[in-house]
Amino acid sequence: MDSTDSTYDLYQRGIALLNAGDHHAAIIALTGARNNDPEPASIREALGRALFCSQRYAAAIDEFSAVVDRTPTNDYALFCLGRCLQLLGRNAEARHPLALAACLRPERSDYRLYRDRARAAA
Repeated sequence: MDSTDSTYDLYQRGIALLNAGDHHAAIIALTGARNNDPEPASIREALGRALFCSQRYAAAIDEFSAVVDRTPTNDYALFCLGRCLQLLGRNAEARHPLALAACLRPERSDYRLYRDRARAAA
């Protein structure tokens, strides 16, 4: 990563790496993009996805929380936030974002499944 890389270039590189399944390399590029410009929810969500896929759930919580703070009706970010909490054994905390995601997208059976699992485990 060159220090002259633009935020857009880093983001595009990170997305390409994420889509190719190279999650660890995607984290590097997307962290650079986030450090250059921490505001865009798209950067934070992509970084959260890369962290989640690398099983770095605590770090992913920070990214998905930032997305939810900016766009509280982002069902995907809510779902991912809830899943990270769930995977860390924090089922009581996971209930709220998973319930919101399921309410926002009632047609998503996976959202309902994980909401119900968190509810039962809490």
